Amino acid sequence: MSGTFLAEGAAAITPSDTTDLGPCKAIYVGSAGGNVVVRMPGRSTSITFTAVPIGTILPVSAQYVMAATTSTNLVALY
Repeated sequence: MSGTFLAEGAAAITPSDTTDLGPCKAIYVGSAGGNVVVRMPGRSTSITFTAVPIGTILPVSAQYVMAATTSTNLVALY
């Protein structure tokens, strides 16, 4: 992410293979650091971010946070 990112909105994420996030600009990992599995806009496959520490803000545009995600208390930042 270039420059300063200031979120203008946020929403709790419940990982799901079918819930469209909109897409978000970043994801905050609140607890149970683990894997975050996302599908980005315009993509048909997902990518796994492995061993994401608690408190991390992932600067990714995600359309879906997949059910295979093991991290918890996730927040979409818009």
